[in-house]
Amino acid sequence: MLKKVSLLAAGLLASVLAWAAPTVEMTTNLGKITLELYSDKAPKTVEFFLYNAKHGFYESTIFHRVIDGFMIQGGGFNQSMTEKKVLTPALKSEATNGLTNDRGTVAMARTSDPHSAKVQFFVNLKDNNFLNHRTTNDPQGWGYTVLDRKSVV
Repeated sequence: MLKKVSLLAAGLLASVLAWAAPTVEMTTNLGKITLELYSDKAPKTVEFFLYNAKHGFYESTIFHRVIDGFMIQGGGFNQSMTEKKVLTPALKSEATNGLTNDRGTVAMARTSDPHSAKVQFFVNLKDNNFLNHRTTNDPQGWGYTVLDRKSVV
């Protein structure tokens, strides 16, 4: 009987952990940042982000674009400013998920094509409402896909 109880308890623990939001710890020269990802709101974006992290893509990347009072961007270049070879295809935008580019959130960087985000991301240093989804009728209104739960401040 004891053996059955311990197996059941282990099964319940695994089920509870499966529902927990995935996290990623980013180590920078200024300290560690923990991202708690919205796998329920941005499933493909989170899946690709985790795939790249798991396969070491983000090792030795830098924050290559810093705009005080706006955002810091990273994830695509190494320390010699050489663009890293991308492991995953461009993502279909998930910016229609209701998440907003508030201070401390992380979103995917992209070109003017709403469906071009690959590996680069940015940290919002303030509430950037103009980066939120507004409309799918105009590429300017698509917004930027937020993928974490405001873990960075």
